[in-house]
Amino acid sequence: MPLIDAQPDALAKIYAESLYELAEVEGGRERLEAMAGELDELVELTREMPQLSEFMASRIVSLEARAKSLEVIFKGRVSELLYRFLQILNRKDRLNAFLPMATAFDQMVQEQFGRIEVDIHTRGSIEPGELDSFKARLQGALGREPVVHTYTDPAMLGGVKIQIGDRLIDASLSTRLRRMRELLLSEGAGLMRERFERSFDEQENQ
Repeated sequence: MPLIDAQPDALAKIYAESLYELAEVEGGRERLEAMAGELDELVELTREMPQLSEFMASRIVSLEARAKSLEVIFKGRVSELLYRFLQILNRKDRLNAFLPMATAFDQMVQEQFGRIEVDIHTRGSIEPGELDSFKARLQGALGREPVVHTYTDPAMLGGVKIQIGDRLIDASLSTRLRRMRELLLSEGAGLMRERFERSFDEQENQ
């Protein structure tokens, strides 16, 4: 069973706060941003390597065996602070909740430095100039610096989907067409009822 990517719960936030405090003491803003980058890279690695995700989430591998594997995989390849954090999670049998903890840490860093994560989904890639203009408009609307991640979805007919935190702004062409169809259906039914009622009234008055 792979790691579960869920919204941070109270426990995930507690662990993230502990890591945040240690990173801040170790090197302030620069260290916090570096740690956020490390966590993001590790999250991506678990997505690209299902076997790593399953290893971290496994309830079959013993804590002792996993501790040795963590040492072989990560020691000297990640910062000492992140390595120690992973080992602590393993000893507490919380390594399976790594993804929500990483999300909680990232949210804390973004909030601290006036940033906000924004995911943009489009059918094709966005030109650099267009993306810069989009970022500027977002910053003006949100009052915070947007950290933008762009994704292409060939299944989209056109338009754009914007995810800001847990809020989805869906301006895709498929959604607009669906809403138009629903509107036509609802209005069409209303017109049919109106015509029927008018015809019924006319028959009663004859």
